[in-house]
Formats: sequence, C-alpha cells, structure tokens
Amino acid sequence: MTESARKPRILIIEDDDWQYEIYEEALSEYDLARVKTCGEVMPSLSKRPPDLIILDHILSKGELGLDYLPLFRDLLPFVPVVVVSGALEVHQQIEVLQGPRRAHYCLTKPVDMDDLRRTVAIALQECGEAEVVRQFEALERAKRVDAEALFSRSSDRLSRQNEILKILRRTTGRPNISALARQFRVARRTIIRDLLELIRRGQVDPNVYPQDEDAIDDPENP
Repeated sequence: MTESARKPRILIIEDDDWQYEIYEEALSEYDLARVKTCGEVMPSLSKRPPDLIILDHILSKGELGLDYLPLFRDLLPFVPVVVVSGALEVHQQIEVLQGPRRAHYCLTKPVDMDDLRRTVAIALQECGEAEVVRQFEALERAKRVDAEALFSRSSDRLSRQNEILKILRRTTGRPNISALARQFRVARRTIIRDLLELIRRGQVDPNVYPQDEDAIDDPENP
C-alpha cells in the first residue's frame, strides 16, 4: 500500500472495553491500535508512531493519562492528541488545551460519535505536521513582507539621495533643507540624514552640512 493510500493509524489508549467498541464503530475507516495503559506502549511508541492519539485519563493500574501527555508531546511533537475523559473538571479541560505540551482537543464522555468523527478528521488534516508547516509558511511570509518593506524603504532612500545629489551639483552653497523636505515630502531630519550619508560616502563636500548643525537622534519620520 502506498503512503498516499495508507489509512491513518490511530492509537487509542483506553482501558474500558465498551468505550473501545464505540471507537471501533465510529472510526472504522481508520487503522486502529489499542492499549489499556500508557506504560505498555511507551517503549515502542517512537518505532511506529501513530498519526493520532486518543488518550483516556483514568486508566488501568491506577494510571492517569494526563500524566503521560507531556511525554507524548515530547516524543511525538507532530502527532495530534485528543483527550477523551469523563473525569475532568472544566478547569482541568482548559489546562489540557494550554501550554507547549497541550492536547489538541478535549472531548468529554459520553462522547458523541459525530463529534468524535469530526474532531479526528480535523485533527488529522489540520494539526500535527500540517500545523507546523502552516506556521513555518506564515513565518516565511512575514519575513518576506518585512524584507520587501525594507527593500522598498532602502530603494526610496537611495532614489531620493540621488536626486538630492543632482540638485547639489547644479547649485552652489549650502542646500535649503526645508525646501528639499517639502519637495520630497519628508521630514527635515530625513533630508539631514541623506546629506550626512552622502558626505560619509564622499559624494558631497562636508561643508554642505557641518555635522554639528543639528542633533538628529530621532528616528526617520517620512
């Protein structure tokens, strides 16, 4: 069977036989694997990771499923986890869904089969690796937008400085900074910075604008 045709594998950690029968009926389209405790699956979990984990809270041998949630998230960071339990208070359900080692969903027992099917389908499609890819793509888009904005500002500045240089070459004496600011629709301090950059690059004479004329500590204000 090819990877694209493979059924998603769901690991169900549930000690109640009747509850597991509900999962078998509701999730028959998936490849289901079941264990009754977290302890019995931990040694082999990384060797054959599931595509999704359904985790009960109250398990056999006194185990509490939520005690293992951080381990699952550390060991399988790209595998979505759906907690299903009837033993959690509202504040506990909220805590389950918070923090870097959170579960992706929390359903209460008795679980509605339609809610279960819908939650599993969304988790498989939108969470885990798909979620990480979307976050990475969003970060790359943000970086690209920032880079484009920076490039645009740099291009505008260089274009303005080239125009100022042409004006200076056609005139004698010191430039009228206020007039240049009005002409290019920028603040006076922006024109002053442009002049200082031209001076630093050796393109104009330092006497065009002596550096002790004004303080220009404020950021550029186009």
